[in-house]
Amino acid sequence: MSINFGMWRKASWQLIKMDDKREWDALDVVSKWLIATRSAVTLVTVYSCVIAGLLAWRDDVFSWVPFVVLTLGLFVAHGTNNLLNDYTDYSRGIDQGDYFRTQYGVHPLVQGFWGRGTQLRWFAVSGVLAAGAGVYALIATGFDPWVIGLFAFGAVALLAYTYPFKYWGLGELTIFLIWGPILIGGVYLTLALIAGAPLGNLWKVALAGVPYGLGVASINVAKHIDKRDDDAAKGVGTFPVRVGEAAARRVDQAALLLIYAVVASLVGLRYFTPVMLIVFLASGDAFKAVKLLNRPRPAEPPEGYPAWPTWFSAAAFFHNRRFGGWFVLGLLVDTVLHVIPSTADFLARYWS
Repeated sequence: MSINFGMWRKASWQLIKMDDKREWDALDVVSKWLIATRSAVTLVTVYSCVIAGLLAWRDDVFSWVPFVVLTLGLFVAHGTNNLLNDYTDYSRGIDQGDYFRTQYGVHPLVQGFWGRGTQLRWFAVSGVLAAGAGVYALIATGFDPWVIGLFAFGAVALLAYTYPFKYWGLGELTIFLIWGPILIGGVYLTLALIAGAPLGNLWKVALAGVPYGLGVASINVAKHIDKRDDDAAKGVGTFPVRVGEAAARRVDQAALLLIYAVVASLVGLRYFTPVMLIVFLASGDAFKAVKLLNRPRPAEPPEGYPAWPTWFSAAAFFHNRRFGGWFVLGLLVDTVLHVIPSTADFLARYWS
């Protein structure tokens, strides 16, 4: 078994399909983990952490070691959740046969690449690594009550998202809160506490996390619309199952449009500089997704369509990847303008 750096890059950027167990067995440990945890999706956690890090740099509370530890820990925690998600749904008879989840990426349990015991061991090791980053944050902040609360909330959300939150129709809201204001605000909070800085901007940072949280949630709502019929048949009460496809499509459209409304509002409130309006370069993809959501999902893919069974989720995923890139780039420039003395002085006079 040799290290396959090419697979590391590929699995970090796109979902992998693989049917040959011999090909799977030949992969290195990291490649298997990236594929099994669907790291092309868990990359959204890295985006949220980068957003928090840039806002911390802007407020002079950034430090590299805590940022790297928190980012890696949260990335692994997201992967840990996905391992548990697959184990739970497989054990409950959801992920079986031609179910939606088994069609768009490797599912080691369904495909017989490994057994339940191996899945649980991978979950345990990943969970310990993720918890280690949380313990580091607790120690580095002197067991601050806010950080204790975030640690506890993260543990509960990781364990309870697949069941019962997703079955209660609360999974989509949970995802918005976590990958938006909670994760971005939480990483910023931890960095600020480590730096011994005041927390006066914390609520603005949490609000700045709302657009990206909406983007991540839009993917999840779209995915659950795509598999609504399968979920309804198997008793999985996701939000689209509970409110119906048409209402869920309208909610997802609203989420996509609110992304840009919130960014524009933050510019209008002068928390962001106008450079953040660069995110509107992704608005064309948002409107394509909104237009697609005007009609029900087709029963069969159009001829030549490459991403089936994803339909709405493919459009939402592509938009969020594009939007996230522009958001991070705009925020990087916005932050540089705030930290360079000459431009910072200009902004303090004319834009604050």
